[in-house]
Amino acid sequence: MTESHRPDQPLRRLVVVGSGMAATRLVEELVARRATELYAITVLGDEPVAPYNRILLSAVLEGTHRAEALTLRSPEWYDEHGIDLRLGARVLGVDRDHRDVMLVDGTLIEYDVLVLATGSIPTLPPIRGLVRMDGSLHDAVHAFRSLADCERLLDAITATDEDGRPVNRRAVVVGGGLLGLQVARALGARGLDTEIVEGAEHVLHQQIDTAAGRILARDLKKLGVAVYTGSRAIRLDSEDGPLGRGRVRVLDPLPRNPGRVSLRLDNGFTLDTDLLVLTAGGRPSTALARGAGLEVRRGIVVDDRLASVTDPSIHALGDCVEHGGRTTGFVPPAWEQAGVLAGILCDEPVTYDGARIVARLRATDLDVAVLGDAEREIATGGEVVEVSNPISGSHRRLVVRDGRIVAATLVGDLSRVGLITQHFDRQTVLGPREPGNLLMPERTGEERSAALTLPDDAEVCACAGVTAGRIRGCSSYEQVRDTTRATTGCGGCASTVRQLLQSRSSDPALATKGA
Repeated sequence: MTESHRPDQPLRRLVVVGSGMAATRLVEELVARRATELYAITVLGDEPVAPYNRILLSAVLEGTHRAEALTLRSPEWYDEHGIDLRLGARVLGVDRDHRDVMLVDGTLIEYDVLVLATGSIPTLPPIRGLVRMDGSLHDAVHAFRSLADCERLLDAITATDEDGRPVNRRAVVVGGGLLGLQVARALGARGLDTEIVEGAEHVLHQQIDTAAGRILARDLKKLGVAVYTGSRAIRLDSEDGPLGRGRVRVLDPLPRNPGRVSLRLDNGFTLDTDLLVLTAGGRPSTALARGAGLEVRRGIVVDDRLASVTDPSIHALGDCVEHGGRTTGFVPPAWEQAGVLAGILCDEPVTYDGARIVARLRATDLDVAVLGDAEREIATGGEVVEVSNPISGSHRRLVVRDGRIVAATLVGDLSRVGLITQHFDRQTVLGPREPGNLLMPERTGEERSAALTLPDDAEVCACAGVTAGRIRGCSSYEQVRDTTRATTGCGGCASTVRQLLQSRSSDPALATKGA
């Protein structure tokens, strides 16, 4: 606590608009810093449910996680820490002159400091027939952004007829980005005949190159998911409606569902389907910021203190933010912003540099990790070290400048992602042979050994920025989740966390460490 915040002073009013993963992380960081002694904190959540992990929605769809397991912090946790969590509280507008926010029910909440963590909103692709005359989506069309969306899609894929047979047997996913691949894999695992339509030349085109995209498409095909790239969906027709001029019908071996629709592509093909899932298209949610007169480009423009360049009493973080001309859309940078902003609000001498970009695909039998911006680094002189094996389904690429890893793309083999991330974060100067050696796969039995020999400051969880030392300092998997948030993002670090905990319990030296 600084001298400027004496115990006899009234608490400052801190209002957080949003209760997603970035907002929840911010509140956790503030609680860890005992910021409730400085602020009266109010969190306004748009959805009627407690904050949850959006990354794992596809795991709920796949059936590997229960919906309740996604909860990040319960309402009781907020109560215990003296934080006013209001669920189903949609904000109508921000009045900067009076320093208050108005909810849709007319409630006014005053603030001294405001944080906008409004995330992103989906945008409908330009497909004719998605929306009915009354403005509602066609019954076969599903968005996939929220828990409510996930539950609605789950109801659709588990629906049966009077004889107990599945009603919906085929699905088309529009969008071949991270979310699209996760949803398609989940639907395929549920037994649906699933296809992906991606307008770019390969899937994950914003994160990986063409060679890696081809390998990933092969992996998807082996898992029963067909991929159509370089094609855009342009029209949705109901199966019981009239055929459009020039339509091409594909042969459909499955029994016809009266509710089936047809999706026409711009290459003349038509895909018959029961369900159409939209995962393409999203933009920062900036309506509140625009309405308040804050500077907005693609996102809410912030400085190195994550404060609006228009009003220093308003901060922003997460998907809605634009810093240094860039928006991210990934959880790891949002969580990094949350830690920095918590420090700023508690008068710590910290700033945000926006340098760290980490993305991870969370889908069963599909392994992808991306560090940094490879295309930008290559364009500015980075050298590429690459190993590709289409037969085994792996593609690994490092971008190196002055001996330092500045970007990396790993598809199909993440055995050394921890070590590569460590060098990436530390900006370790590598020898001439080291980048190539890092791309060689671990030999049988080495993965567990590598985990056990990780130094304490090596990062294990890229989403939460958790080191091996912090994991070893915990006594159980549940304590790791609760105190560090490791494994609660994409879940990719779970096996390493378990190995580190196992080594702690079996090694007396490690067992006493951090106790």
